[in-house]
Amino acid sequence: MMTFEELGIAPDLCRAIDEMGFINPMPVQEKVIPILLENKQDLIALAQTGTGKTAAFGLPLLQQVDPKDKNTQAVILAPTRELCMQIAGDLNDYAKYLPDVKILAVYGGASIENQINALKRGVQIIVATPGRLIDLMQRKNAKLNSVLTIVLDEADEMLKMGFTDSINTILADIPESKQTLLFSATMPPEIAAITKNYMKSPIEITIGNKNSGADNVRHVCVTVHAKDKYLALKRICDYNPNVYGIVFCRTRIETQEVADKLIKDGYNADSLHGDLSQAQRDAVMQKFRFRTIRLLIATDVAARGLDVDDLTHVINYNLPDDHEVYTHRSGRTGRAGKAGTSVAIINLKERHLIRRIEKLIKKTFINANVPSGKEICEKQLFHLIDKMEKVELDHTQIDPFLPVIYKKLEFIEKEELIKRFVSLEFNRFLEYYKNAVDLSNPEERMGERGRDRNDRANEEGFTRIFINIGKMDDIWPKDLMELINSNNEGQRIPFGKIDILQKFTFFEVDSKFAKQVIDSMSGIQFKNVKIAIEEAQPRDNSGGGERRRRPEGGSGDGFRRDRSGDRSGERRSEGRRSEGRRSDDRKPERSDNRKPERSDSKPARTDSKPVRTDSKPSRRSDEKPTERRYGKPSESGGSWSDHKKRATPRTDDKPKRGRY
Repeated sequence: MMTFEELGIAPDLCRAIDEMGFINPMPVQEKVIPILLENKQDLIALAQTGTGKTAAFGLPLLQQVDPKDKNTQAVILAPTRELCMQIAGDLNDYAKYLPDVKILAVYGGASIENQINALKRGVQIIVATPGRLIDLMQRKNAKLNSVLTIVLDEADEMLKMGFTDSINTILADIPESKQTLLFSATMPPEIAAITKNYMKSPIEITIGNKNSGADNVRHVCVTVHAKDKYLALKRICDYNPNVYGIVFCRTRIETQEVADKLIKDGYNADSLHGDLSQAQRDAVMQKFRFRTIRLLIATDVAARGLDVDDLTHVINYNLPDDHEVYTHRSGRTGRAGKAGTSVAIINLKERHLIRRIEKLIKKTFINANVPSGKEICEKQLFHLIDKMEKVELDHTQIDPFLPVIYKKLEFIEKEELIKRFVSLEFNRFLEYYKNAVDLSNPEERMGERGRDRNDRANEEGFTRIFINIGKMDDIWPKDLMELINSNNEGQRIPFGKIDILQKFTFFEVDSKFAKQVIDSMSGIQFKNVKIAIEEAQPRDNSGGGERRRRPEGGSGDGFRRDRSGDRSGERRSEGRRSEGRRSDDRKPERSDNRKPERSDSKPARTDSKPVRTDSKPSRRSDEKPTERRYGKPSESGGSWSDHKKRATPRTDDKPKRGRY
């Protein structure tokens, strides 16, 4: 293999990178560095994130900079603050023995006054985000008339983030004699415009295949029901005790929710998204780099440009909307020749997206099952034993306490002592996973959906209960739980699945508390509704849905809804039929309940207007449109305003299908 000296890197730079632990250049460095050192031709390099692109363009830049010239000679554009800081930090490390070369990172969220003062003192290399650089250019503080080289790092990401106009503005302000270097993981069509307008016969270098995934990243797909995604995430983390990775979510809200759940469940996790201030983002990244937190829950925008070594996993809690983004996500792991794993947690409707990503990255996903509770416990147990085997003993510290320890434990046999030691460290996992359900094979579980929803009490010790309030009463899971707990003071009721329908709700509680909940809630008032609550009956084999139990000796009318509205005495319907359209959402019917028929006594009309020959005459000149279509108010009851609430009156004669 080649060395950096053989590539032509100067001794001062070789000394610095040798101290950083770099011995042999990576493939992108072997191809790019000689070209940049030998000529000033424009270049396009396509390589995955984490393949050493910073050193590929950074080392030649540092070697070619004139330390005596205080003007800006090179500009590096990056899409995010984090990547900007990372590049500047790497360049400063490379330039350890080049004291006269000044490098400055300029980005939003930091003090612009400090950046202006640094520019006034003289900076040879600026590493910037496009927005802040344009701000400094407009203030006449960043002067680019002496720039010889401009680098667009993560160019595809900058274009996707909407920096096209900013990049054009910056490139237009730099002398035409400049050298333009474009580095990207993918090659979207937008890059072609930059190539055409601002690059002259560029050399194109591709490391691997275009838009392909890194060779040392294993791609795994786990398919579960959508509602089980969080449980699957926890099991994946528990099955990998040494996990150190990023969990990607689609939205800021979901990112924070997943992070909060993980923290509550005892995981070393934190969130990174756009709602955090720069100080908060820096604090989170500092903890993540020092491994104080092991799981970083992030959005794509917030995580762009993160350069963290030795990530073991990238977990896609949601697949990205743009499939090319998956390439950037998976490229966060498996860096510097190390192996990594990219996991996609999908539901049944997302399987076609995996096939599209496979075509894009030219890799095949491994379809894996969610680890079972037994598999997780075994993995955690052996992890504990491995830690015990490798623990370093400090005899000078521990020996003085051994006599007391031996005397305290002398009555316990060796086998019993091992069992107690393992139980002390391991009982939490054993307890949590002792009745864990199998989350894999969601297709097989689809046929058991009814049993899973309605008979869960028999399997997991939960009882399903009916209550006569639902979405129409503005009740949500959190409200329902607070309502029940507030009426059971001193008790924290364990809840299972909650299904809130339009007019009523089914929810599950621990069977030990089922009778207590029913007794405490019966007959109380909630928003002018008298609560009716009872144990739900599992659905029958006829497929008619689950039913509430009819009170013994009662009539078939069931509970009545005691409220001032128009639903008093209404029976609770059930299953899918209960979620159908309400009666007042349908088209108003004709008062005679008959469809218009064509009379045989008259020939059919040849025009398009229908002829009425039933008991209702066709429209008269003095007849209102609402009267013709829905009847007079006296026919169907109510006032004209009631009719208008149901539908918008029609003013033409053409029949129209569908609901209003």
